[in-house]
Amino acid sequence: MTFTFLSGLSETVDQYDAYILDLWGVVHNGHEPYPGALDCMANFQRHGKPTILLSNAPRTNGFVVEFLEGIGVPRSAYDFILTSGDMTRSVLELQDHELIRDAGKKFYQIGATRDKGLDDGLNYARVFEMSDADFIICTGLVDDTVETPENYRALLLEALDHDLPMLCANPDLTVMRGLVKHYCAGAIAALYEELGGRVALFGKPYAEAYRRALQTLNLPLDSRILAIGDSMRTDIKGARNAGMDCVLVGGGIHAEEWGIAEGEMPSMEQIDEISHLHGFTPTYVMSHMVW
Repeated sequence: MTFTFLSGLSETVDQYDAYILDLWGVVHNGHEPYPGALDCMANFQRHGKPTILLSNAPRTNGFVVEFLEGIGVPRSAYDFILTSGDMTRSVLELQDHELIRDAGKKFYQIGATRDKGLDDGLNYARVFEMSDADFIICTGLVDDTVETPENYRALLLEALDHDLPMLCANPDLTVMRGLVKHYCAGAIAALYEELGGRVALFGKPYAEAYRRALQTLNLPLDSRILAIGDSMRTDIKGARNAGMDCVLVGGGIHAEEWGIAEGEMPSMEQIDEISHLHGFTPTYVMSHMVW
């Protein structure tokens, strides 16, 4: 398995027509933009390369834009944004997924109060007893600073008793907030599947996320796209399955397992090992998204 180390994305600008950027672990760490990220995005714009932020955030894009502005990433820094929350909302709006096509309109939500926008303006009712629900929407843990998926085992067993399907609005298992790892909705969904529950996941690495990203970019089918992410399981797998070149940044989700600090480059041996583990390899590897 071969890959190339990059010192900066300026080395790629003549090879690609547009960029797909992950957010958490690439653009920011949950508190602030990574050093050099905004400069890199400004250089994409300077060279006429459109960018779309493709995020597994379990909120619709307007709330994510607001969050980004709050941590110092202005709306002017990128061209488009698409979230797994947007994709989940689309399924709710069309009611075209097999798990809820014939279901009722009452849902039980597992997640924090910040996870907003999925059913706004739609004819759904949130209920607070599992026995009253027709399906579950999982956006994450109520308090991911102290909870783990095991805190939800009893609740999931109750849902299983009612044979409730689950829509998971964030397939990520974990995320790094600063230097601390937190569980995400995907970890709860994985436990529900393990218990025998029926689950639909929206976002990366699934093909629909990349189809919608390309549709949003509105570029010719033969356009050369470079996807940048920090997770082999979602970003790199999704890009590879979509036939796209991709960059794995080392300062995100895998930094802890590699024992490296933010801004450090993983070693060739570490990339070889994780590539063999997953069965695919990134096109490029770099420490952080810098120009």
